[in-house]
Amino acid sequence: MKADKRREEILSLIGNSENPIPASVLKNKFAVSRQVIVQDIAILRANGYDIVATNKGYFLNVKTVQTRVFKCRHTFEELVEEGFLVVDEGAKIENIFVNHRLYGKISARLDLINRMHVEELYRSLFSGASKPLMSVTDGYHYHTVSAESAEVLDRIEAKLRERGFLIEI
Repeated sequence: MKADKRREEILSLIGNSENPIPASVLKNKFAVSRQVIVQDIAILRANGYDIVATNKGYFLNVKTVQTRVFKCRHTFEELVEEGFLVVDEGAKIENIFVNHRLYGKISARLDLINRMHVEELYRSLFSGASKPLMSVTDGYHYHTVSAESAEVLDRIEAKLRERGFLIEI
């Protein structure tokens, strides 16, 4: 079995188990050394998975994430301000999408989690290489935003409304 496939299966096993899974169980299942399992876990962690090691084995720490879709409208120059309103609350702008009358839903993954990401997006759009997706719908667009709680999403909604960016659906 290739390493990538083994790591996928390890992630599936520890993510779907009610109890921690010992390294010895994983090493026997995949017929590899304990050190290979430890390295696989380290690589999975480096890829962003919150894997916890206990004296009883490994488990995947899954955080509860809330998501909400916001319909917004603003100018190109206000793009950074909108992004900062969201990421400053500790939330993530997952994507942007528009509903084009001819082409239907057009979306792009963003994964913006901090001010630097928002500024990089603005700089790349400002360079003129591409136009923002919202430009095809006169500034109207949607964002899927994720956060650790509904309260965070409520604060973001209130700030977007206060600033005049939020369009009531």
